Amino acid sequence: MRIFYIMLSIILLISTQAKSQARGPLSEPDHKVIKFYPNPAISYITFELVKAEKPCTLQIYSFLGRMVKNVADIQDKTTVNLSDLNRGIYTFQLKDEGGRITDSGIFQVIK
Repeated sequence: MRIFYIMLSIILLISTQAKSQARGPLSEPDHKVIKFYPNPAISYITFELVKAEKPCTLQIYSFLGRMVKNVADIQDKTTVNLSDLNRGIYTFQLKDEGGRITDSGIFQVIK
C-alpha cells in the first residue's frame, strides 16, 4: 500500500510540474478574450473585454441551454443585471460580428 501512495505522489508531482511549465504557475490561458467578475455573482456581473475585436455580442444561457440574456454590441466593460435570474449555474458565449464564438465561460448566481 505504501508503494501505491509513493507512485501516486510521483505521478501527481510530474503532472503538476508539466502544467506549470507550460503556462506558468498562475497564468491564465492565452486564448481568454474576456474577464468576468465577481464569480459567484449576486445581482450584477461585469464582463471586461481583453483582446476582443468589436462589435461583439454576449449571450447568457441557463444550465439547461435556454438563452436568458442577449447583450448586443458590448463595450470594453459591460455590467449585466442578474436580478431577474434564479440561483444557479449559467454559461456565456462571446460572439464576434460574424456570429463565431470567440470565448465562453461559466459563472454562478447566488441569492
